[in-house]
Amino acid sequence: MKLKATGIYISAYNKQINYSKVNYANFKIIGSAHNFNEIYIKKKQGCEEIILSRLFKTNYPKKKSFLGVIKFNLICLLIKKNFIPLGGIRLNNLGKIKLINTTSMAFLSEIKKKPAIISRLF
Repeated sequence: MKLKATGIYISAYNKQINYSKVNYANFKIIGSAHNFNEIYIKKKQGCEEIILSRLFKTNYPKKKSFLGVIKFNLICLLIKKNFIPLGGIRLNNLGKIKLINTTSMAFLSEIKKKPAIISRLF
């Protein structure tokens, strides 16, 4: 509040529940999660939007699991929150994004590689 921020981002590793007391008109709480347990914690923290990680398969050697389009859509139906997909979104699977029930998406590494191509898509 001292910084006059319009919102905060809560990492998936932050498990404190005391953020639910922050209830200002124009203050937005965004959180990230990787599984149902973390999604439940983000709901308790009062997150309006939840970034749900690893939609598609990634090249990270220690992280092999990913959700896929069907599981992501099922989670969106079960838990009535606005989810933002993240992870593994590449040019070759951008067509699958149209099948996802979301209003936004997050991707970073593909923009770093080919920013001109990505900007033409939107």
